[in-house]
Amino acid sequence: MSDLTLRGGVGSRVDTEIEVKRSRFLCRLVRTETEDAAHAAIEEARSEHWKARHHCSAFVLGPGGATDQVRRSNDDGEPSGTAGRPMLEALTGRGFVDCVAVVTRYFGGTLLGAGGLVRAYSEAVLTTIDAAQSRRLVVGRERRELFTLALSHTDAGRIEAELRQRGVHVLGTDYGREAVLRLADDNADRLAAVVAGVTAGGAELESVGHEWIDAPA
Repeated sequence: MSDLTLRGGVGSRVDTEIEVKRSRFLCRLVRTETEDAAHAAIEEARSEHWKARHHCSAFVLGPGGATDQVRRSNDDGEPSGTAGRPMLEALTGRGFVDCVAVVTRYFGGTLLGAGGLVRAYSEAVLTTIDAAQSRRLVVGRERRELFTLALSHTDAGRIEAELRQRGVHVLGTDYGREAVLRLADDNADRLAAVVAGVTAGGAELESVGHEWIDAPA
């Protein structure tokens, strides 16, 4: 499953509300990249809905499968395992990363029981994800390898044009004693073959790391 997140960069947000037996569950899904920012989004919801007793949360930071991916959840006073965990499972089950979900509950006077709470908190997050997808506010997250390609000034324009024609993502060009193209691709071997072809083997790629970009979901 591809990683997904909210379109629009850090701070983009989607809000929805469901009602279960007169209890209101307000879910806020916010794109974030750090634990501090996730906690700030949780506290913002708590401050905005200060009359509510529970502000349960879950967040996933970092790409799926990464050893350093961060996953956290908090029941915020609900019975253990009935709120934060199902919210987290809703996020991970849909492949969402770099997002925090906060569900604020206004108690409606009827006890839902453990099973009812699990279903309600999970449904609140899934409803928000569905809303984001229906509004086309969801994007994929893809890793692209970054490279530089040093060329003579006389060849740079022609080679850049040929690379673009072959689908290579040219991020820009830095001009100094040489013209240095900055390139991004998800297939280093294919890129190397394309570069070898357009330069007749006269230039060599240099790997300079990677970045994560938003891509069509």
